[in-house]
Amino acid sequence: MGFSQALSGLNAAKANLDTLGNNIANSQTVGFKSSNTLFADVFANADVGLGTQVSSVLQDFSEGNLEATNRELDLAVSGEGFFRLQQNGETVYSRNGQLTMDAEGYLVNAQGARLMGYGLNDANNPFSEVVAGGQPEVLRVPSAAMPAQATNEINAVYNLDASIDETNPALLETATVDTGVAAPNDALDIDYHYSNSFTTFDSLGNSRNVTVYYQKTGANQWQGNVAVDGQINGAAPIAPATEPSDVNEFTLNFNNSGALNAADETKNFTFTAGQLGGEAAPLTTEFNLAGTTQFANDSTASSLTQNGYRSGTLIGIEIEDDGSIVRNFSNEQSQAAGQIALANFRNPEGLKSAGDNAWTETAASGGELVGAPGTGVLGGITAGAVETSNVDMASELVDMIVAQRAYQANSQTIKVEDEILQSAVNLR
Repeated sequence: MGFSQALSGLNAAKANLDTLGNNIANSQTVGFKSSNTLFADVFANADVGLGTQVSSVLQDFSEGNLEATNRELDLAVSGEGFFRLQQNGETVYSRNGQLTMDAEGYLVNAQGARLMGYGLNDANNPFSEVVAGGQPEVLRVPSAAMPAQATNEINAVYNLDASIDETNPALLETATVDTGVAAPNDALDIDYHYSNSFTTFDSLGNSRNVTVYYQKTGANQWQGNVAVDGQINGAAPIAPATEPSDVNEFTLNFNNSGALNAADETKNFTFTAGQLGGEAAPLTTEFNLAGTTQFANDSTASSLTQNGYRSGTLIGIEIEDDGSIVRNFSNEQSQAAGQIALANFRNPEGLKSAGDNAWTETAASGGELVGAPGTGVLGGITAGAVETSNVDMASELVDMIVAQRAYQANSQTIKVEDEILQSAVNLR
């Protein structure tokens, strides 16, 4: 009799309904991947089969839609790959990037699993460089304040007016600066044709006003003198074009095409701790003037940058497309605290579901392939968004109707078989 075939059909339909019900229940679960029930027929060396069986429940790892949340710690993988997390000492993988920062600075999901990636070169130095590659580790965002950095490099590009007649004293301006010594040599007059001021920082983060005075001293030649906070080294009169008569005096030579000679592109100036007030360390700065010209236009500074800054406290973090976790400080500086690592598998369908929106590696999935976001086949990181479930509700509802009809049809098979058996019994 065909009871066994019909019973196997009922069990198969029930398993299919279970899968469909699980998909529908998780239609709003971030990072959820739907599943499909696969069936196989059963034969045992007979012309008529013995029914059906569930051969596998196959997960669909196609990408879900990205939905903006505008929350910085909501992350989505745009493309292939999984977040790598440490949960209860075990490595798990997830597409759910809804994270928070705990009191210790770890990025964790709702289950407390910690996000993993590439950390700092020196675990004891929160401002060391991130080392990409190698074995991923649990990522932690240090809360340490950023120390001040003294300016040790300035990059400036000027044009100095070639039309100035250096023999005409009426074109000169004069500035009086402090020499840092006692009277009567406590002040010094500096003649100049053009001056430029900008801010630098000492080792304690104090802002220092630097003024560079430029005087044309000859054909295609200029002299520069550097003052910090209105003070200049040396009490003797500054003789033009006698570098290095003073530690903060320099000359610039141009060719007849208006370009600065390569030998004059880099200058240096130094101010002692005493000249800075006695608390900060001496200020020694490299002054890069590559690109400076001498043309018959007004003297002007076209660009100027310096690498010093005051100390700053941590005010927030942001995640970049390459997975870098960037700390932002109150001094307008930024510093990476690590880089998120993504993992992928040759056969993601072989991963084992561990619940809590996570999977674990199996022999069927193959070993993990780990790398930085955006490299190889790995997708990028999108901050302020989550990946929605890839469940297609319309398709699931249609499939559920089909599964229901299959269940009813198999029930009818049992009913008919029962009637036939009852008829046979009643023959006597």
